[in-house]
Amino acid sequence: MNFPSKIYIDGGDPEETRQADALLKKAGYHGLDGQTTNPTLIAKRAKSAQKDPIAFYRKTVEEMSTIIPNGKISIQVIGDPTTLTTEDMLSQARDRITWIPNGVIKFPCSRPGLEAAAIFCEEGPVNITLNFSQEQAAAVYAATKTHNYDVYLSPFVGRLDDKGENGMDVVANELTMLQSDPENHVNVLTASVRSVKHILYALKLKSHVITIPFKTFKEWADGGFMLPKDDFIYDTPGLTEIPYRELTLDKDWKDFDLSHPLTDAGVARFWEDWKGIVS
Repeated sequence: MNFPSKIYIDGGDPEETRQADALLKKAGYHGLDGQTTNPTLIAKRAKSAQKDPIAFYRKTVEEMSTIIPNGKISIQVIGDPTTLTTEDMLSQARDRITWIPNGVIKFPCSRPGLEAAAIFCEEGPVNITLNFSQEQAAAVYAATKTHNYDVYLSPFVGRLDDKGENGMDVVANELTMLQSDPENHVNVLTASVRSVKHILYALKLKSHVITIPFKTFKEWADGGFMLPKDDFIYDTPGLTEIPYRELTLDKDWKDFDLSHPLTDAGVARFWEDWKGIVS
């Protein structure tokens, strides 16, 4: 059996990876297709174990890789957003891609992040994270058009929901825009999933990938890995619609507006969490 989308687990504990993979296999599926790692959760585990956080990060993804050797595992670049340059991100990426054979490097959907991803996508697979707008997705498409490896884009639906906007509209809009191009190379990876309803709608939309935190994954598993019915409607009372925009993909990525307050806040939050834990 297969789902319309690839299924990843999101987190920082290999035991969750192992349990999620086993639950899928027990239900007759082939197991997890991948993992997105949360460096904040990994840093907390490193501090508890009194281990160096970067060395512990590497050990964690190595263990995840043994559990799902055929899955893609996203590893994030980390740093102070006020000083983290494109060159810094490329240096981290070139080191971290050597940690495991099935790694994918996560870059933020910011100007320096996309500058780094535009170069690195010719050296290894990339996942552009903290995506909150269709225009950012168009920039990712244009920046990574010359690529030798897989390209993923992670819209964070839950954080948009938190702000009163319908985060799943971004997923729907990006899929519509990207799939209108027969040469599309960008895989939409629905992230910041908060509910089974998010999962069902992402499956209905046929998002290329869905990454799910273990708590929500377990809820979905306990319900028998429910699939959306033909008449499924994603009902979101109180959330503001994010309308589709007609954007051309045939221009330089730097001509798109990459700015979004949630991207800036997300990059800063990752760094503050990491710094606060490891310092």
